[in-house]
Amino acid sequence: MTAPTYSRSDFQTDQEVRWCPGCGDYTILAAVQGFMANLGVARERIVFVSGIGCSSRFPYYMNTYGLHSIHGRAPAIASGIAATRQDLSVWVVTGDGDGLSIGGNHLIHALRRNFNLKILLFNNQIYGLTKGQYSPTSEQGKQTKSTPMGSVDYPFNPISLALGAEASFVARTIDMDRTHTTEILQAAYEHQGTAFIEIYQNCNVFNDKAFVQLTGKEERAINRIDLVHGKPITFAGGEKAIVLEDGRAKIVETSSVDSSRILVHDETRSDPTVAFALSRLSHGPYGPTPLGVFRKLSRPLYETVMSQQLIDAQAKRGPGDLATLISSAGTWDVK
Repeated sequence: MTAPTYSRSDFQTDQEVRWCPGCGDYTILAAVQGFMANLGVARERIVFVSGIGCSSRFPYYMNTYGLHSIHGRAPAIASGIAATRQDLSVWVVTGDGDGLSIGGNHLIHALRRNFNLKILLFNNQIYGLTKGQYSPTSEQGKQTKSTPMGSVDYPFNPISLALGAEASFVARTIDMDRTHTTEILQAAYEHQGTAFIEIYQNCNVFNDKAFVQLTGKEERAINRIDLVHGKPITFAGGEKAIVLEDGRAKIVETSSVDSSRILVHDETRSDPTVAFALSRLSHGPYGPTPLGVFRKLSRPLYETVMSQQLIDAQAKRGPGDLATLISSAGTWDVK
């Protein structure tokens, strides 16, 4: 079958894009539409599922199938689609509020189960749709409408959370770098399993310049750590490097250590310990922060194993009998 030929405009809809002017969501939308145009997959084979929030308007702007679903429940709904329609490319768009607060439980279980779906978590460290309350990723001391004296909550580290949930693919990118975002999207698409991508996304109304240390011209030159599979992890023009010391990732002057001590990035390690150590280099976009694929592990798809179980059960027991099932062991009469 010949792959369809698309341009970005083929993935644009007739809906007015209604985000605040200057919002990082515009850049992410452009990157995803451009990526989809070059993917060679028919639009009818693509589904976007979202929850509630600014990011969750995404399905309106993608000329594919889509579902604007329930607050926090997008991963659960997308899991059902992936389980029953294995021929579809299923994508989830969520935010730090939708995905990590009310939807936290759904997110971690989708990650551990390893359905073939791709989760894009837009992290702007604030509730944007409801006008600026603190979110599960807001830094301690954050003063907002809901925390006028400063937040006392300790924030989630989404990458650490995903690794702890045994996600088979974990990555981070940033809205301002469309090239890098596209590379991460491609890697996630090619991965067989649940892929989790945290996207740092600027909210220029309620949390402007939250990621300036990774986007500012001078700041990013010394703070951005690019993770490249098979390459020693160095940054700041090669002047800084990452080593492992007592199980922890540590930043050192490159000239102060033998080159053999510099950590070589291996995203395919089955043990997530090193990836987790890298995720702890920064608890947010403050100072040196890794971007790229932290982990990419091959693991059986949930829906494949589930489908085989159903086939095996039918072969062993024959067609199901609901009446027999209801009256089988484990039932009793209440008088």
